[in-house]
Amino acid sequence: MAASKTSSNPLAQFGKMTELRQRLLFVIGALIVYRLGSFIPVPGVNPEAMTRMIEQGGGLLNMFNMFSGGALARYSVFALGVMPYISASIVVQMMGSVLPAWQQLKKEGQAGQRMMTKYTRWGTVGLSAVQAFMIAAGMQKMGDGLQVVYDPGFGFLFASVIGLTAGSMFLMWLGEQMTERGIGNGISLIIFAGIVAGLPQALMQTSTMLSTGQLTMIKGLVVVVVVALVTAFCVFMESAQRRITVNYARRQGGAKAYMNQSSHLPLKINMAGVIPPIFASTLILFPATASSWFSNASQIHWLQQLTSALSPGEPPYMILYAGMIIIFAFFYTAIVFNSQETADNLKRSGALIPGMRPGKATATYIDSVLTRLTAAGAIYLAAVCLIPTFMQSEWNVPFYFGGTSLLIVVVVAMDFRAQISAHMVSHQYESLLKKANLKRT
Repeated sequence: MAASKTSSNPLAQFGKMTELRQRLLFVIGALIVYRLGSFIPVPGVNPEAMTRMIEQGGGLLNMFNMFSGGALARYSVFALGVMPYISASIVVQMMGSVLPAWQQLKKEGQAGQRMMTKYTRWGTVGLSAVQAFMIAAGMQKMGDGLQVVYDPGFGFLFASVIGLTAGSMFLMWLGEQMTERGIGNGISLIIFAGIVAGLPQALMQTSTMLSTGQLTMIKGLVVVVVVALVTAFCVFMESAQRRITVNYARRQGGAKAYMNQSSHLPLKINMAGVIPPIFASTLILFPATASSWFSNASQIHWLQQLTSALSPGEPPYMILYAGMIIIFAFFYTAIVFNSQETADNLKRSGALIPGMRPGKATATYIDSVLTRLTAAGAIYLAAVCLIPTFMQSEWNVPFYFGGTSLLIVVVVAMDFRAQISAHMVSHQYESLLKKANLKRT
């Protein structure tokens, strides 16, 4: 009995899973390289002034600094993180849904996928160079007596563009290697590592506020409860599915024909993922960031009024932020999921939804179901992102582990766990097949 329990325990079998162990070690090693690289600075920057600039620069700089694991505050070669790659990937996906030539590439299998990957990489180079130049130029023009750059000029701009672009391209390559030779999505794991790296500092800051009386014990307990409830809610919503029944009139399996087989078409509630909150945060925080970067921004009255209205916690900010998240959720879902293409695939495979005619009627039904699911998912995203904003504005809590960062951490952790479970199940099946072959011989 003890031996059987040991053999059925996945942890006991982990030592025998050489491939899984190697993949996990590769992921750990790659993340260590990423964290070490985030401490290699681009020369010519005053680190203390850079930190103050990030603190005064508004929510947009803080958000990018969070995604880069603090690399932007240190002006590291990894300061841009993988955001240029993510932006280029989104643009390529959008063009693949709009341009006929790119739509044809998506249908050409591996060859078309290689071309799309090539376009994404070149787009990453261009976006990285543009963002690096804008950041370096903005740092040279900082007002309020902050001398961030020791020796402004062409030399600093050139070094910044080359260093930051090279850092982003290295992270893109590292993420691809983690996806191929590790477990899970490498780019997502890099963002995950950057967010988690800043969590201890946020916890220490909260602890200091509790000890000094800036945050009462009751409010601290409320923060802990809210974090736990929001995390549980995110896990529930990210794993929730709407399964549409699909019947197969006749399925051929080898020499046998299976009649009246039934299956399901799973549709996630939040099919857009974390892209809508990222887009909405970037756009809504841009005016505040722009007003703090330039010395003459205080003379632009309309910009100052817009910045005040769009400050976190203000009613216009909350309403506009929620509205943009909902709009982007519908927009991005329409890009990543094509109801008509799904209906055509079902028709070609001899499948049909009960009560629906194949073709256009099936596509209309799937689209109506997806619209209701996207509405629920968009409201869920808006609620999760507004809760930490409300707590920050009302209680001045460093709610670092919330909103977009919480969504990313939950989604990546769930995907990573699913990948490990799939590897362990695959190993068990391989062991059973080997035993069956040995018994036959």
